[in-house]
Amino acid sequence: MIQPALIRKQRLILLILLVLIILTVTISMGLGYSKLSYDRLLPTLFGHGTFKEEFVLFSIRLPRIVITLLAGMALALSGSILQGITRNDLADPGIIGINSGAGVAIAVFFLFFPIDAGSFIYVIPIVAFIGALITAGLIYVFAYHKDTGLQPVKLVLTGVGFSMALSGIMIVLISSAERTKVDFIAKWLAGNIWGTDWPFVWAILPWLIILIPFTLYRANRLNLLAMNEPVTIGVGVSINKERLILLLVAVALSASAVSVTGGIAFIGLMAPHIAKALVGPRNQLFIPIAILIGGWLLLLADTIGRQIVSPDGIPAGIMVALIGSPYFIYLLLKK
Repeated sequence: MIQPALIRKQRLILLILLVLIILTVTISMGLGYSKLSYDRLLPTLFGHGTFKEEFVLFSIRLPRIVITLLAGMALALSGSILQGITRNDLADPGIIGINSGAGVAIAVFFLFFPIDAGSFIYVIPIVAFIGALITAGLIYVFAYHKDTGLQPVKLVLTGVGFSMALSGIMIVLISSAERTKVDFIAKWLAGNIWGTDWPFVWAILPWLIILIPFTLYRANRLNLLAMNEPVTIGVGVSINKERLILLLVAVALSASAVSVTGGIAFIGLMAPHIAKALVGPRNQLFIPIAILIGGWLLLLADTIGRQIVSPDGIPAGIMVALIGSPYFIYLLLKK
């Protein structure tokens, strides 16, 4: 049974995070190459703005903001699941190579399978999922031992190795591609939020609508997987089956996010850690907080990055890496 004080603390933190997200969204709506006056935001939102104000807000700013929020949430939830099923605090879809697998699949599809723009938006998350799934499967196979089960440290090391190998494959693909297509892949690698239209929102939203409730429903299974394997087996949990199901969920969430944001790492590492530090390791408590932290962190990184260098700014992936890399080193030394 969860203590009532912890539940009250969780609700308070969720409320604070929602306020932070609303404040960051408001600030982000007013900033950019074409600035909007903050006293005109509400009239424009309710349809009383000029043509320019409505175009900038509804066609440029809001789609990017919503996509960034959703992608950050997906990456945070994916990292939470991966850390739970591997019992490894360093697991993150960007660090262990899952995002790289999705990136290579997207690059191959983009370069060699031409498709019309309308279908591309909805097909690309599926392509990313297939690439990420193949990569995750290979990493799992190499990190698994029939006598001792899944080796958490080996999983991270194997994932890093796969990530480096896939980066090499990406370089080979870029070297043989046309200049216009290289620009797209380079933006993806840097973690540039490239999917900035409403169709991209509809492409990623169904994945979260389905998989967030599903993960919360299986939160107690994640709690059991965090225990020693004999204990988990003793309470009647099929470890391999549960890990496989939850791994598929983590891969789908990560793939849906990176298909519209590019290669962004460390969100899935930092958000669960911060959430656990606030309310403890029970998945029912920290996962909702991690989801909101992930969305807020990526939105904040993108908002700051867009203001540093004009007109395109610094990609969100680089901004997150500037924060996440020292944090990863700290965790590595600590563990």
